[in-house]
Amino acid sequence: MVGAKLRGADLSNANLYETNLTDADLSGADLSLARLAGTELSGADLTKANLADARLDGTYLKSNNLSHATLTDAYILNANLSGSNLSNTNLTNADLTGADLSEADLIEARLGGVKLGGARADLNEANLSFAKMVNVNLTKADLTNAHLTGANLSKANLSETNLTWADLTDADLRETNLTDADMSNANLSGADLRNADLRGANLRKADLRGADLSDAGLSNANLSEANLRGVDLRDTDLRGAWLPIDI
Repeated sequence: MVGAKLRGADLSNANLYETNLTDADLSGADLSLARLAGTELSGADLTKANLADARLDGTYLKSNNLSHATLTDAYILNANLSGSNLSNTNLTNADLTGADLSEADLIEARLGGVKLGGARADLNEANLSFAKMVNVNLTKADLTNAHLTGANLSKANLSETNLTWADLTDADLRETNLTDADMSNANLSGADLRNADLRGANLRKADLRGADLSDAGLSNANLSEANLRGVDLRDTDLRGAWLPIDI
């Protein structure tokens, strides 16, 4: 089925296990509940496709176009989504355990309840600007150099996550678990970190200008050489924290 023209087709509940759909046009197709594990989808166009509850375990989707697609409750374990266009995609409650999302475009994607963290998800250099990730689990994920401008990560679990050099400008991190996270050299200017848990976090050389850290927990955090100009630290727990010498 290489290059198949399946735009808008109804393939719901179809068994497409290990089918070769290279360069297929599946834009707007209904693939809900479809079994696509091991399917070859290189170059396939999945724009606005409905993949709700679909099985995509181990699927190769590198650099594919999945913008505006629906992937709610889909199983995408160990899939290769590196460099893919997932902008405005709905991934609510999808299982992406072990998936490679490095350099993927997730601008304004909806990721509430998505499963990513337990297998050290690779989101290195991913574009997650303005993505909605309330309550998402990204424990131990690699978000090095990730773009998270304006992203909503409130109440998310980012414990032990690598956020070095990440751009979190104006991000919503209220009540977020950032214990032992590495945010050295990260840009957190204007970020909302009220009631966030940053115990033991590494914020060395981080840019926190204008950030709101009121009521946050920063005990034993490393803030050495961080830019704290205009930071709100009211009622913040700074016991044992390493602070910049020019605070």
